[in-house]
Amino acid sequence: MTTESADAHRSARVPPPSAVPRPAAAVRPPRGPGREILPPPGPGRGVRQRTVAPLMAADGLATVATALLVLGTGTAPTTLGLLLVGLLLLHSHAGLYRPGPAPSTLNDLPTLLGRAAVCWCAAAAVLAAVRPGQALPPALLVGAVAVQTALVCGGRAAVHRARRAAARRRPRATLIVGTDPAARRLAAVLHTHPEYGMRPVGVVTPPSLPPAGSGTPPGPVGPPLPRIGSAQDITRAVIQHTVRDVVFTLPPYGDPHTTALLRRFIAQGSAVWLAGAAAAREGRTPHADTDHLRGFACRPLDTAPPRHGHGGKRLLDLTLAASGLVVTTPVLLGCALAVRLAVGPGVLVRQERIGRGGRSFTLLKFRTWQPCDEHEAATRWSLADECRMSRVGRLLRRTSLDELPQLWNVLRGEMSLVGPRPERPFFVEQFLGTCPEYGARHRMPAGMTGLAQVHGLRGDTSVEDRVRFDNLYIDSWSLRQDLLILLRTVASVVRLEGR
Repeated sequence: MTTESADAHRSARVPPPSAVPRPAAAVRPPRGPGREILPPPGPGRGVRQRTVAPLMAADGLATVATALLVLGTGTAPTTLGLLLVGLLLLHSHAGLYRPGPAPSTLNDLPTLLGRAAVCWCAAAAVLAAVRPGQALPPALLVGAVAVQTALVCGGRAAVHRARRAAARRRPRATLIVGTDPAARRLAAVLHTHPEYGMRPVGVVTPPSLPPAGSGTPPGPVGPPLPRIGSAQDITRAVIQHTVRDVVFTLPPYGDPHTTALLRRFIAQGSAVWLAGAAAAREGRTPHADTDHLRGFACRPLDTAPPRHGHGGKRLLDLTLAASGLVVTTPVLLGCALAVRLAVGPGVLVRQERIGRGGRSFTLLKFRTWQPCDEHEAATRWSLADECRMSRVGRLLRRTSLDELPQLWNVLRGEMSLVGPRPERPFFVEQFLGTCPEYGARHRMPAGMTGLAQVHGLRGDTSVEDRVRFDNLYIDSWSLRQDLLILLRTVASVVRLEGR
């Protein structure tokens, strides 16, 4: 299995709590069950879907109307359904349901025409194969493509006009992430052009970047906006102003602080955009040449949460954990007896750990050393050269058998077989202040083993490296990856690579 908590520093070099910047209230580690360290979901989730649904409705109505006009009112519902599903899939694949800040039907016309031609050519081929006598003549096929394109364009134009009118009446509160003067210039453009539907309410500058530039010509004058820096102020601004959009004027993965900001806004449900030179550098979307904010290149970032397959992952956990408890019962009893003879009463250690969403739970493991008191048990690193560790304890650590009781935590749903290793609240509070991306690892249940552990990050190793591997595992999760990590963990246990 895996290791105790660790860092690049030894226990003597771990800073005291007073020396570490205290995290904001919204990300403070829990002091009791059920309290979370991740920011609460914001009101922005689903904002873009308000435009997507009308566009899909317009496309669907145009497809049905064209089919009834070309094929007749006696067209079978199955035929209409296949046409409708086919066109919607084609439009979705082309990015037509990911509108930019200033969508234009004219810019989409070539794509709409091509998708309509593909859809109707496929329909004509199917009809010719099923009913040879009712094949569509070429002239009727061309007419169907032209009629559908015209109806789709008309419907989409009406949706875009309604969207712009609604945006002028009620622009959405927006935060600009970047440094002066680029952030201020963009804020001024959004303020003077409400048709984009964004109302700047603040400028956020990552702690790793300077707050303002020097020696640059002044941009357009906009409204005075507060500068927001701390995590607590960001959460307060999101709740107070009902922030629904966030625009980055710098690469969102440029440094750990900026990446942590991006994860925070995604967790709070905000729609995230990339604007300015950063949008051109980060890549191009199907409509990147037409998406702009008054000349500022702009594109939406895909902020859909990673799919963690909770059902399949939980089924795997239940199956393997239950089987493991049954198979290892003799081993568990033998370990318990050995610990009882070596260190006396108190075979199991019950430690408070932080799991998914910042919720605390009680982790079980065999005792391998005897702390002086509860405070030492909660705040001291567990190192391989601990002088108070018995020979039995060293053997259990080396073989990772001390962590077998955690199969019960997995069975109870408090942990998973694979995931980020859980940490004690004392160290969570410190790491939240010193490692910007540490809080993002609580998006998934804690695990007995993980991607970091199978890459050698066990024992006294860097917490920054461990966090990077944990977030990579969460962002690229798959059931296949879980199985591979479990196999590699078994191999490491057989090779006695425990800490």
